[in-house]
Amino acid sequence: MDTLSYKTISANRSTVKKEWLLVDAEGQPLGRLASKVAKILRGKYKPDFTPHVDCGDNVVIINAAKVALSGNKLDDKKYIRYTGYPGGQRVQTARELLEKKPEAVVEKAVKGMLPKNKLGADLFRNLRVYAGTEHDQEAQKPKAINLNDLK
Repeated sequence: MDTLSYKTISANRSTVKKEWLLVDAEGQPLGRLASKVAKILRGKYKPDFTPHVDCGDNVVIINAAKVALSGNKLDDKKYIRYTGYPGGQRVQTARELLEKKPEAVVEKAVKGMLPKNKLGADLFRNLRVYAGTEHDQEAQKPKAINLNDLK
């Protein structure tokens, strides 16, 4: 008979309870928003957090176009990509990317704060970002949360 009353509980795919959460990004600083959303996606706010399991929640971010960037970051922050061809390095500023595709700014910030492995790719699929107030996850009944209440 096992007499230990304390055992470390390790979550697995079948025991994890996932929720849908709604986050309003209007006026939120980009880095603080991204770090808190990454923690929610990872499941670090849950008591049964397990590092190698997707135990986080699904997150819907609205108003991504109204996210705040402090200082001169709108013009100084650069997003660099490479086409694969010689001389194919392309550079966009945060202002250009916000005008063209505002969801990408938030997605890139959150993705950079997730693990760089298969688990990180799975966690990133639990994120939905929308530029405006309308979103396609009404059927999942996401619960609105205030990021300022989280540590």
